Amino acid sequence: MEWKNLDEKPVYENPWFKVNLADIELPNGRHLDHYVIRQRPVALTAAVNEKNEVLLLWRHRFITDTWGWELPAGVVDDGETVEQAAARETLEETGWRAGPLHKLMTVEPSNGLSDALHHVYWAEGAEHVGHPEDDFESGRREWVALERVPSLIAKGEIRSANAVAALLLLHHMRVRPTSG
Repeated sequence: MEWKNLDEKPVYENPWFKVNLADIELPNGRHLDHYVIRQRPVALTAAVNEKNEVLLLWRHRFITDTWGWELPAGVVDDGETVEQAAARETLEETGWRAGPLHKLMTVEPSNGLSDALHHVYWAEGAEHVGHPEDDFESGRREWVALERVPSLIAKGEIRSANAVAALLLLHHMRVRPTSG
């Protein structure tokens, strides 16, 4: 059952996103107005070191008034590739230069409301180069064992959908159960 987007009219726009009002035709022919958020692509990096630890940011999100672990992330700038944005954001937000990057996944965090695409890369380690340029982004930056990921998610300490998806996949790929 396909919904058809017949037309969109702009409601609001800024450098990060646009809000449009869409005229949607449902399969039964009925029409409804639906707000749509059009967003620039986002790039994230999960840097994993030789100890199977991932570099995370501990930050507060004022909108939901919550604290949690997140991956370094940001919008892709004009003229920049998604991979370049992932590397840049990692350095700016953590002070660590990501090692070789590999595409991990692309997620649509809210596809019933937005066309946002979050492109996640994983990096083979990272090199510390100094204090993060964007230190206001987080309270601290730490290497956290991938084996802790499921319990951190269960406790609500990793809340953002893009980080949850990426870290669970990395956990599955890289953490092997010990035989006992």
